[in-house]
Amino acid sequence: MNDATRCTACAGVCIFAAMPATIYNPFTRYNFSNRNCFLTGQPLQSEEEKIQVFPAWLMSRYNLEDKAIKLLDESYTGYKDLKLPCLPNINDQYLTPLETEIETAFTQGYDAVKNLEPLKLFQWAGKLLYGIIFNEMQAGIRQQHAQGDAFHLSQALSHKFGNLLMMLQSINLPIVFDEFTPFSLFLFKVNNAENEFAYRDEINTLTFSLRIQDFGLIICLQDNGSNFRYHQQMYDQIKNDTLHPIQFEEFNARVFYSAFLFNRLPEYDIMPIGDDIFIEAAPLRGTSSRPMFDEWTNKTYGQVLESFWKKWGFLLLEIIKNPENPKSFLFTPDGYKIGAEAVELPL
Repeated sequence: MNDATRCTACAGVCIFAAMPATIYNPFTRYNFSNRNCFLTGQPLQSEEEKIQVFPAWLMSRYNLEDKAIKLLDESYTGYKDLKLPCLPNINDQYLTPLETEIETAFTQGYDAVKNLEPLKLFQWAGKLLYGIIFNEMQAGIRQQHAQGDAFHLSQALSHKFGNLLMMLQSINLPIVFDEFTPFSLFLFKVNNAENEFAYRDEINTLTFSLRIQDFGLIICLQDNGSNFRYHQQMYDQIKNDTLHPIQFEEFNARVFYSAFLFNRLPEYDIMPIGDDIFIEAAPLRGTSSRPMFDEWTNKTYGQVLESFWKKWGFLLLEIIKNPENPKSFLFTPDGYKIGAEAVELPL
């Protein structure tokens, strides 16, 4: 839009200030209609204007088109059936270039993924996880309305999900994260089996992981880097190693568990300055003297690890046989690293 626009109400040219960009938040009114773009809230011409949550290239490469994913209500839906309403120009101008960049890097493998801008990985993973949330919201609203009840979502989850969508609008809006990173990201080189697809998410904690090709990726999508700092000492020890898949899943379990222990609800200040929208993070400690992470208990961690090691058949009793030192394929009981080549698994 030009700053100078001819006004039909007068004979001259009036100068109008350009409309500042605004952040869209559907959680204020629970508007998850297929008639509005998920990223901007703008109305669509047709409810058929949709994009895939799981991109077509990923589904095709890992044969996900006819496979199902489990939702929060214990029901299953096809990967290909998860879609988001989206303006064609938003998709063409912002989402498709991002998707192309991610596809190229993921196809090339770990080294190319490592060279990606971390924000791009956050945006890609966040769009995927938010797409699942959007479909969960639609299903919940339909279910509650069918029962004659008004839809209700906890204030904490509304806050988290709304903030995630706010961060995602860095895809299409001039958003600047003011001296903070809204996420924690861990990337490893992994000896994965050919064509293996290992995806996991936890919506309540907004945690995402993907293990494909020759790498594994974990992102905590809204913790202002807290989980990275929590695990940084261990991550620094192993981040340059090539991991066995069971080693990656061990670290993955640790991150998913710490994301559960993280007890802060991040708050942000939004400040439009010029053409940009600055987002400033409030201090996580706030006025509370309580530690940011609840106490780690090995029994609960063992239960999480049992789930992550399910394909290898390890049971909780084996994992916490020594309650003070749960089973590990990353470190010996004396604290020495275990190389991927030294991992010995039962037949």
